[in-house]
Formats: sequence, C-alpha cells, structure tokens
Amino acid sequence: MDKTIINSNQAPEPIGPYSQAVLIGNTLYISGQIPIDRSTGNMQNASIEEETEQVMKNLGFILKEAGLDYKHVIKCSIFIRNMDDFGRINAEYGKYFQVDPPARETVEVSRLPKNVNVEISCIAIK
Repeated sequence: MDKTIINSNQAPEPIGPYSQAVLIGNTLYISGQIPIDRSTGNMQNASIEEETEQVMKNLGFILKEAGLDYKHVIKCSIFIRNMDDFGRINAEYGKYFQVDPPARETVEVSRLPKNVNVEISCIAIK
C-alpha cells in the first residue's frame, strides 16, 4: 500500500491524532474541516455562510497541496448542527461545485468539534 500523508500549511492543523489528508494510490481522503482560519488562528463563524466558506477554503488548500482542485472531488460528507441551516450551507457549498457536483450526504449532529456549526470531509480522485 502506497500511503502518503498530505498536510497544507494553509489549512488548520489537526486538533487530534489524525492527518489533514491521506493519499492512497489515486484517491485522496480529506479529514473533516471546520472553519478555522490558519493564518489568524481564529474561528470564522460570524454566520453559517462564513463558516461554510472557510470550511470550503480549507478543503481547497488541502486539495491544492495534493495537486488537485474541487473538480476532482467525488464525495463529500457534511455534518451540521441545525438542519434549518441546510439551505444556507447548500448555497455557499454550491459555489464550489457548479458543474458535475460530487455525491454527498448531509447529516444533522448534536455537536461538532469546537462547537462549530458545520464540518465537511471529502474524497477526491486524481
């Protein structure tokens, strides 16, 4: 098994014993991202739109580090604290996948790390 750990110095450092992403063969598995801006260390959470935008940027930083971009994403998992935010999250998320969007599920959960409102992970193929 050819396993490569991918870490971007632009995305938040992991807050536990995991990697930002793992590349195995042509498949990149990106861990769930939350809305931390690594350049400031601050949570970007003034609104659910701002949170979602920062999460998507963090995913993009990791994709770029692996030599990929959003068009390579085949699957996303979205975890949200309030399903009432679904439409607003979807609108922001959709800006990154305007053509041939990936498969996806969205799950409401009771709590997320650092008490954020949205966390997204994804799988991409080279």
